[in-house]
Amino acid sequence: MRGDHTLVVRQDNIGDVLLAGPCIRAAAAGSERVTVLVGPRGRAAADLLPGVDEVIEWEAPWIDPQPSWPGQAAVLDVVDRIRRRRIDRALILTSFHQSPLPTALVLRLAGVPWIAAISEDYPGALLDVRHRLDADIPESERALSLARRAGFDLPPGDDGRLRLRAALPDVSRHIGAPPYVVVHPGASAPARTPSRMWWTRVVDALVDGGHRVIVTGGADETALTRAVAADHAADLGGRTSLAELAAVLRGAYATVAPNTGAAHLSAAVGTPVASLFAPLVPVERWQPYGVRCVVLGDQRAPCRGTRVRECRLAAHPCLDAIEPEEVTTAVETLSTPVGLGNPR
Repeated sequence: MRGDHTLVVRQDNIGDVLLAGPCIRAAAAGSERVTVLVGPRGRAAADLLPGVDEVIEWEAPWIDPQPSWPGQAAVLDVVDRIRRRRIDRALILTSFHQSPLPTALVLRLAGVPWIAAISEDYPGALLDVRHRLDADIPESERALSLARRAGFDLPPGDDGRLRLRAALPDVSRHIGAPPYVVVHPGASAPARTPSRMWWTRVVDALVDGGHRVIVTGGADETALTRAVAADHAADLGGRTSLAELAAVLRGAYATVAPNTGAAHLSAAVGTPVASLFAPLVPVERWQPYGVRCVVLGDQRAPCRGTRVRECRLAAHPCLDAIEPEEVTTAVETLSTPVGLGNPR
């Protein structure tokens, strides 16, 4: 199937948009033009993806984790923005707990004639293809399966791993020369990352093991990164754009991170990940995709599958119980020059 203009929708966080990359590349292989519709939390990731010709940013109140109703005028505005682009077909990507149908209604109002999505809910006339999956598969493969159901596929030679545009900024002024390991302690949901004190112990253990450590984080995480880096590691908290963070990660021989966008960004540049994974969502779907990965954390903890954003326990047992030595062992395993990733 070939269409002049395809819209791919993924209105969620950075990691979710990165995981949509193979689906977007498949759509690009079968389209003259690809536009992606993303929320503000995922915009920076969309700008880094191959196959994207244009990005439309709009916060969907049925997707954002801290939603507010934008008002009728804002909804009509995005309808008009999509209508003016004369979209031929659309693929709506959502997580398993989200419904694509409100977005499909917006696209119908914008005159999009053909829409496909994964949906457990009865779509009526809102979808032309209602794709359903029973298997618990990685989120990136789940999205790609929708593209294939719609008639798209990856071009020859594309292995389906996560990928960024080739050009990334020069970050040598921030990091100097490799080798180093990146520690990224923050997460958009506090329940997905260990405590600050635990992170300081991990950095101490890595430094004691002879590793040069670079601590990264967003502009809203500078207090955390400063405390975690202390006097033992370089602190890049709040000092990098997403593209610069990708370049920092690309130069590392391993990344230590919770289930957050930086882990998926590391996968997108081919750097292996020691994944500190709280079982709030299925690890089979959301662990770093397509790179060497060591998953740490109690996947049978009582919080399994709850999707909570704040841990309700005084301690954080599913993650804080991980011994720092387990992390250093994982980093040593990942930094050996075999398989995927960047050898130490």
